[in-house]
Amino acid sequence: MTPSSKSSVLGVLIDSVTMDRAVGAVVHAAQAGVPFRVTALAVHGVMCGRADPAMRYRLNRFDLALPDGQPVRWALNLLHGRRLAERVYGPHLVMAVCRETARRGVPVAFFGSTADDLSRLSARLCAEVPGLRIAALEPSRFAAVDQETERALVERLKASGARLVFCGLGCPRQEVWAWENAGALGMPVLAVGAAFRFLAGSLPMAPPWMQRTGLEWLFRLASEPRRLWPRYLLLNPLYIWHLLRQAAGWRPPQDGGGEPPRLRYG
Repeated sequence: MTPSSKSSVLGVLIDSVTMDRAVGAVVHAAQAGVPFRVTALAVHGVMCGRADPAMRYRLNRFDLALPDGQPVRWALNLLHGRRLAERVYGPHLVMAVCRETARRGVPVAFFGSTADDLSRLSARLCAEVPGLRIAALEPSRFAAVDQETERALVERLKASGARLVFCGLGCPRQEVWAWENAGALGMPVLAVGAAFRFLAGSLPMAPPWMQRTGLEWLFRLASEPRRLWPRYLLLNPLYIWHLLRQAAGWRPPQDGGGEPPRLRYG
């Protein structure tokens, strides 16, 4: 992607690209064997970058930060006239990348979520994507890990023969992990949030009409109210407020104060 594809949404640089262009860039990097950091951001991810300079530093150096949420796509269109017709939705991105890697014989790995979710995810993907080569399934420890544990995971992923890693640790842990480990892996890392659980069937997906109209947050809030109410009932109004401020001329900061420390999520 070229620098011109990036535009600031509350200080977080988001790429105005289509699904096809994103998939092409990811698979090209996988075949070339080079690090390539990708995230699919909804409002929560943008607000994490807005509130935390260290997180904003990481996100603004990703190779691709994609508009996963409709409100993020709308912000690109409103603030920057990008005319994006569709968002790049995490679960759809996973399926599209899997189809293209299967076509080209590129092995992939999955890191994150639970062993049960990964097993069901793998079964579904192999059934729906003929020729898909899954080299590794690594569940999350749901905690910070030490340097030795982190290094061992990276070495297992490299030794598996995978050329691309999907990371589903949840935002912002997955973005931190991608930022910290893509270089050592020498391959693309795609941070795709709840896509593992959606595709595994352990988390219900909003109906298409709610996705199109930007009401997916309401469906998810009804599905997991205890966990998600702070995210949606507090962050969503703040996002709208800051978006209106930026539309009125406010220029949010786009960088933090230098490279952040390692956090070693696992």
